[in-house]
Amino acid sequence: MVQESPTFSPLYRQIKGLILQALEAGEWRPGEAIPSETELAARFSVSQGTVRKAIDEMAADNLLLRRQGKGTFVASHSDPRAFFRFLRLVPLAGGIEPSTSVPLECWRAKAGQEAARTLGIKLGDPIIIVRRLLQFSSKPVVVDEIYLPGETFAGLSLDVLKDSHGSLYSLFESRFGVRMIRAEERIRAVAADRATAELLRVAEGSPLLSVERVSYTYGDKPVEWRRGLYSTADHCYYNDLG
Repeated sequence: MVQESPTFSPLYRQIKGLILQALEAGEWRPGEAIPSETELAARFSVSQGTVRKAIDEMAADNLLLRRQGKGTFVASHSDPRAFFRFLRLVPLAGGIEPSTSVPLECWRAKAGQEAARTLGIKLGDPIIIVRRLLQFSSKPVVVDEIYLPGETFAGLSLDVLKDSHGSLYSLFESRFGVRMIRAEERIRAVAADRATAELLRVAEGSPLLSVERVSYTYGDKPVEWRRGLYSTADHCYYNDLG
């Protein structure tokens, strides 16, 4: 039986923590089915109801995905339903619009103070910086500058990015074994500088949305720092707070 900690954590939360440890260790890969509730209950020596409550919470956190009649699966960025979880840009006209990622640059550098602090690495550690355009209906809408820990994403190159046909997060997951679990964002309004205006095909000084994001994987480990500039002429940032 799993023991409660002195500070008391509900039993189902302890089971959730053990399942998370298994996910972090790669016991079940993204898209794979996890053992049944009965099997997990036997493994952890707890009731099936306790396991169900842990899985319910993990499904609500988008860590697991229930499929009626098929079982429970590890959530994956390759699932189309996961795409708009991290991209909240929608057309003003409504509906869902597919996007295309256009890599511009990918180079290696040493982490400065801000990158080191944000990514939880040491000053001077290797990082990889990616610049890309995100297009909707062949129109450029977002310019992203993405900072990644060099050791975690060793082997990432401009050619690798150009050869990828899915989302960046799907690439990070499938090729580098890094799954983004959650993200924090800071949003503010800025004016387009000349270089960004040319990329987004807007007038210099046009209002843009600056979205700075830090994404985390298992263990609340930061693995991506992203600074994006969004053109909102035909799109808006949408967040459902319900």
